[in-house]
Amino acid sequence: MRRPTKMMTRLKRQKKRGNDHFRAKEWAEAVKEYEEAVKRSPKNAAIRNNLSAALCKIMDFNGAKREIEIAVELDPKYVKAWARKGDIEVMLKENHKAMESFRTGLALDSANVACKEGLRKVTASMGSAMSDEERKERAAHAMADPEIQSILTDPVIRQILQDFNENPAAAQKAMADPHVASKIEKLIASGIVQTS
Repeated sequence: MRRPTKMMTRLKRQKKRGNDHFRAKEWAEAVKEYEEAVKRSPKNAAIRNNLSAALCKIMDFNGAKREIEIAVELDPKYVKAWARKGDIEVMLKENHKAMESFRTGLALDSANVACKEGLRKVTASMGSAMSDEERKERAAHAMADPEIQSILTDPVIRQILQDFNENPAAAQKAMADPHVASKIEKLIASGIVQTS
């Protein structure tokens, strides 16, 4: 049997210390331990997921998103990371991205509770009452997203959006295309397109 290397032993100790600090709600200390663990094992998706969780606790959502994006890139089948990514995107008011992250997680594990609950909350928030100011803020934030900009410049999508007002039957027919429906859903989730 192969003995663990000193590096792996140190890595496990650091991860354990990070987990201990996290459980004790010592967020800054947990971040430090996880950052050191990442230095030792930069391709370890689980440690990056833990670092992302700790960064969320100290309200560094951009840092948390950066780490979780690396985690899902390293291990695209890591459902727990997809759920965390969705949660972070909700905190950053990127509901259209959160829906995609939760759905990716559910495609990997249809029974994942965190992804199911996250998707339910995002979907419910789309229908919730918002003030005009909140709606404008959410839409302005979404307009800065290159993906949303790309969707809005697509002539097919622009025509469908126009059809919703002028020719609802044509718009409904176009929505039967899953690719089109996905883009329109992103616009709704982002707050760019209002329903009702």
